[in-house]
Formats: sequence, C-alpha cells, structure tokens
Amino acid sequence: MYAAMKRLVGRRSAQVALACVAIACMAVMTHAQAQPVPSGEGLPADLLPRDLSPWGMFMAADRLVKAVMIGLAFASVVTWTIALAKWLELAAFKTRLSKLHQAIAGARSLAEAQIRVGDASNAAALLVRAAALELEKSPDRSDREGIRERLAATIERIEAAVGRQLGRGTGILGTIGATAPFVGLFGTVWGIMNSFIGISKAHTTNLAVVAPGIAEALLATALGLAAAIPAVVIYNYLARSIAGCKALFANTSTEVLNLTSREIAQPTERRRAPVMPARMPAE
Repeated sequence: MYAAMKRLVGRRSAQVALACVAIACMAVMTHAQAQPVPSGEGLPADLLPRDLSPWGMFMAADRLVKAVMIGLAFASVVTWTIALAKWLELAAFKTRLSKLHQAIAGARSLAEAQIRVGDASNAAALLVRAAALELEKSPDRSDREGIRERLAATIERIEAAVGRQLGRGTGILGTIGATAPFVGLFGTVWGIMNSFIGISKAHTTNLAVVAPGIAEALLATALGLAAAIPAVVIYNYLARSIAGCKALFANTSTEVLNLTSREIAQPTERRRAPVMPARMPAE
C-alpha cells in the first residue's frame, strides 16, 4: 500500500513539474508573439536561429544542460547493457534449472538424485548436496522433525542467496526509471532560465530568439523520458522473469525435501541392508 502511494505521489509530482514547464514555455512564446520585432534583419547574427537538429541543439546548450544530457545518455546505455546481460543470465539459469528439476523429480531416492546431478555447480545441485550432507551429519534418523527443520532452514538460506543473485543489477534499472525524468526536467528548467536571461540581455522577445533556447531545454526532458521508459519496461519484464525462476527453484526445493522425507521414513533395515553378491550356479 505504501509503495503504491509512493509511486502515485511520484507520478503526480512529475506531472505537476511537466505542467509547470509547459506553462512557462507557452507564456514565453505567447509573449513573444504578442510583441513581435520586425524580422531578423535588425538582430545581431548570434541571435538568429541556429542549427536546430538534435546534435546542433546539444552543442549549443549550456554546460550544465550538456552534462545532464550526457548523464542521461550514459544511463540509457547502462539500461540496455543490464537488460542484455540479465536476459542472457536468466535464460541460462532457467534452462539449467529446468533440466536438473526434471532429473531430481524423476529420482526415486536421494542417492539417485546425487548421481543424476553429478558435479553440476548450480543452485539445484547445491540443494541435493545440502540434503545429503544433513543426512550424513544426522546418524539418528529417528529425529525426523529435527532433520526436516534443519534441512528446511538450509534450503531457505540457499533460496535467499539465489534470489539475491538473480535480482542483482535490477535496482539500477529502478533507480534510472524513477529519477531520469526528474534529471531531464532539471536540465529543462535550467535551459529555460538561460532563455529568460538571454531575452533580458537581447532586449527582445522575438520568437526566433526565444525558440532555440527552449528547444534545447526540452531536449533534456526528451532524453530523460527516453532513458526512463525503457528502464521501467525492462525492470518489470525482469521482475516477472525472476519471479518465474524463483518459483521453479522453489519447486526443485520441494522435490529435494520430498526425497529427504522418503529417505528418513524408510525402515533402518531396508535403508542399510547390505547388497549380497550373486552366487554362481553350481556346475
């Protein structure tokens, strides 16, 4: 509930801030149109419209606005890098876990599960080894509840470690998605302030003088949204993928617990019965 209210407040704040910037831009342009100056012939050359391509606006922007744009571009690169790395990591993790889950689920005993898992070094194999180690450390198999509780605690710690590993890096996406629009908005506000200062120094409100500065400022907001929107979408996608991997890992943990329960539920004679060598037929 608190998280939902926090997200709602954040969206409201962003909407209010964007509305204020839009109103300021409209006010400047309206004032410029209301008090036009005869064409640009009487204006200095440095006040005439410049190159309004994205690169031209970036080069003509203030140093602070440039720094904001570079930071947002870097954040966008980080977003897509994390997205690619996590997609490959989760795909490989899910593939390996699915194979080992089927192997463990098809085993009839913990020993057979160990043989099927082999020398694998992933988390599912760690579950099987943890169960075997707990049985090895518990020679008194009559304490079934104690064995189950100790093994459940061990598996819980393994699941927590796997969850932290799977979620590593996604917090950066959440931070970028939440802060990038406001960083871009800061660059826009700063650029509009410089536009007002330029209007005051030029002693004119000609739209040809006002528009380039406002366009440069709004470019920062556009870059902020370009960095934030993919970050939020990718974060939600990774959150769903991580939840699916955690659910599959929980199912694997359940299979290991079931194998352990069957192991300790077997009679001692049956569990430790020696294997008699086969007799050779008499000639």
